[in-house]
Amino acid sequence: MDHLPCDLNEERKEVVARQQAHQLLDQLGPVQYNAVAQLLEGLAGVPLLQSLTQASVEEEGITADTNAALDRPRASLARGEGNPQEVILREFGLTR
Repeated sequence: MDHLPCDLNEERKEVVARQQAHQLLDQLGPVQYNAVAQLLEGLAGVPLLQSLTQASVEEEGITADTNAALDRPRASLARGEGNPQEVILREFGLTR
């Protein structure tokens, strides 16, 4: 009995992953399509997004005001006052 090529298993995984992706897309509403389209554009290497990801980072110091503004939410999270992921996703229309 001949052994199947190793790549066949990888090809099957890809087919299953594509099917799952299509099934998930079918479950989304119009608002979610926009978010998914933007994500896919980034993954597919749309030129503008590609150039943005390759752009150099501008180094700026953090001002005292900015540092104070960052301390407040950090302290809130440390006290357990953050919003659960489900709430954030719902606010952006990313839940079913």
